[in-house]
Amino acid sequence: MFVRDYYVRLDWLPASEGGGWCATVPDLPGCMSDGETVEQAMANVEDAIECWIAAARRLGRDVPNPAEITARRA
Repeated sequence: MFVRDYYVRLDWLPASEGGGWCATVPDLPGCMSDGETVEQAMANVEDAIECWIAAARRLGRDVPNPAEITARRA
């Protein structure tokens, strides 16, 4: 299992919410980060995934495997 195996949802944040991009990881509840650019948000969320997994292991909790993405958009 690798950090980059997790699906990351990217949402644009309007200026009223600070602007930039919000990156969330549906497989890891509460795991999210943001950045001014897509690249920043992705780099930041990779760190968030690593921290989430480390905390779960430290607490003796299960770490969900990345969901298999089977649906594709036409």
